[in-house]
Amino acid sequence: MLITIDGPSGVGKGTVARIIAEKLNIKYLDSGAMYRALALYADLNNIKEDDTEKLKKLLIDIHIQFIKNEDGEDKVLLNTDDVTDEIRTNEISKLASKYASIEIVRGILREMQKRMIRNKDYVAEGRDMGTYVFPEANFKFYLDADPYIRAERRALQLKEMLGIKFNIEKILNEINERDNLDKTRELCPLHPAEDAIIIDTSNLNVNEVVDEIYKKVK
Repeated sequence: MLITIDGPSGVGKGTVARIIAEKLNIKYLDSGAMYRALALYADLNNIKEDDTEKLKKLLIDIHIQFIKNEDGEDKVLLNTDDVTDEIRTNEISKLASKYASIEIVRGILREMQKRMIRNKDYVAEGRDMGTYVFPEANFKFYLDADPYIRAERRALQLKEMLGIKFNIEKILNEINERDNLDKTRELCPLHPAEDAIIIDTSNLNVNEVVDEIYKKVK
């Protein structure tokens, strides 16, 4: 069984996808983390998005894994290094959007994602899981929310992660900029699949969204 959960940043799709995967006892794929990990690796190696030859080598060298540590926490490994926290910064998020618009990057990561879920049960979460990567998915969901509410959620998430208070208006501007990049790019733009179930999470908490998805899947 394959379930896709798509949507813009800050709608809670990552948290929801993890919980759904646990409730159904199936695996979870965070596709956004793959683009973030690639962006981090490129940044650390000073590889620009327009350097095609170096990007090709990077895509051969890169190895991304999703594991659970001894405490049951989800971790992202980049060539054996734990980069779970490093890939969650706003800088890497914006950089990931730029690399996501490059055809060779998207093509290679799409094939990685397809290999990961082959002959397995998965909840795949991202921006194009139900539209371009797994159009054959059994269930497709698209989460959305008011941009300001998404900015508030992002600020709270960053405060919990880093212990720093962030300016909501600044985050809102970054969210609107990211939305525009994702929705207007030529390659695999962000939009709901034609057969996706759209859920507005603006006035719903995580448990309410999970319940709605879980009932439909069951």
